[in-house]
Amino acid sequence: MSSLTHFDAHGQAHMVDVAGKASTRRIAVAVGCIEMLPQTLAIILAGNASKGDVLGVARIAGIQAAKKTSDLIPLCHPLALTHVALEFSTAPQQVGAAARVECRATVETFGPTGVEMEALTAVQIALLTIYDMCKAVDRGMTITGVKLLEKHGGKSGSYVAA
Repeated sequence: MSSLTHFDAHGQAHMVDVAGKASTRRIAVAVGCIEMLPQTLAIILAGNASKGDVLGVARIAGIQAAKKTSDLIPLCHPLALTHVALEFSTAPQQVGAAARVECRATVETFGPTGVEMEALTAVQIALLTIYDMCKAVDRGMTITGVKLLEKHGGKSGSYVAA
């Protein structure tokens, strides 16, 4: 296992110097879910939420979040993103599982550092937006399973979750 890169020799936090790293195409994919009551999912799917198109607004929020990641996470580099896409899938309540919306974010850039944090931030903010838009009918929603599925590019190569 390699050492933590956001600390200098004296243990002080610092922004990693990426000036000497090669620019390559970088891609990251993250995923997460928000679990909810079946009635809440029905409202989302019917487009009847009082605040509007829940998934449409969540998609825009996720894209904006990816672009603003360095403003939210102190040691992240500001990146020129070349592509951000969010996809939503839904699952009705099944035995032993709640109704849910899954969000999958794919983020790309061409540069010296990866976009994992941007993909993870996009998923989290999209799911929080769903919560915000639906909390009037379901305060018990739960965000779960947020994780990096894969990343490609750079010196460390590819990572694909097991």
